Amino acid sequence: MDVLAEALRVSGARGALGVVLKAGGSWGLWLDSSPAAALHVVSRGTMWLHVPGAKPLEVREGDAVLLAPGTAHGIGGGAAGTTMGPCDLEATGQALTDGTALHVGSAPAQTEVLVLRYEQDPEVSTPVLTSLVRPMHVTSWENAQLSMVVDLLTAELAHPRTGTTAALNSLVDLLLIQFVRVWLARHPESHTGSWLAALRDPVVRDALEHVHARPEHPWTTQSLATATAVSRTTLSRRFRSALGQTPGAYLTRWRMDLASVRLRDTDEPVESIGGTVGYASAHAFSRAFRRARGVPPGEYRVRVRAEADAWPRLLP
Repeated sequence: MDVLAEALRVSGARGALGVVLKAGGSWGLWLDSSPAAALHVVSRGTMWLHVPGAKPLEVREGDAVLLAPGTAHGIGGGAAGTTMGPCDLEATGQALTDGTALHVGSAPAQTEVLVLRYEQDPEVSTPVLTSLVRPMHVTSWENAQLSMVVDLLTAELAHPRTGTTAALNSLVDLLLIQFVRVWLARHPESHTGSWLAALRDPVVRDALEHVHARPEHPWTTQSLATATAVSRTTLSRRFRSALGQTPGAYLTRWRMDLASVRLRDTDEPVESIGGTVGYASAHAFSRAFRRARGVPPGEYRVRVRAEADAWPRLLP
């Protein structure tokens, strides 16, 4: 099993929205902090990324930059002395609706940027992308596949229609995979400190594959160690070193993530959902779920559906 693919399937991009920004002359746009992550992809020209406390970062044609949720930042046409204006929410909303470009600065446009915002599934707590918490810049020469994804994103944003949000979610996930591949290539010796780095440890990776492939199996640390052909002591030590938790704690966390998503997205009975994630009785599942999420499964289902209905649209 491809553990990364399975984790992104469960926790990947949700509600992705984006616009094509066309800029010329002297320009700058300030983007306030948001609960959504930000992705900027330069399809033509050059832009500069401004993050408080950091040096301006030049992002060239074919490059992409990923910013973690809550990162206030500016994008502009210069490295220094750029005046940042606020985002025009009305014009942005119109661009999201009909696919028109968002124009800033003066004509003619010399730079085009795909400005995207997305949320990962808020019900999933497994830290798949915590290695990418700082602004991460991927250049076109590091990953030639970026250009193909950029072309698809540009076409989808130019002509919004039925299925555009789903298409954007999938394309953002493709971009995230490119970021992950570049991160792994940049950190070839790292085995600890993050979920992604843990994939480099063959023992931990094999254990994760078993857990993700069969979350309903009654795994114990011993049975998981047997399945990965190591001792219980070795598995526990390597797991804690890589992920900072025991195999049992990780298994419970993943089960609760899967159950949370199913409670929100399906009408399956609570006891059925508990069975699919490894609990032999509704009581055992309810007790474990309350311990992890603070409320019983039925109450959680009602609350999370109400919250999902109230989610605001994401604006760049």
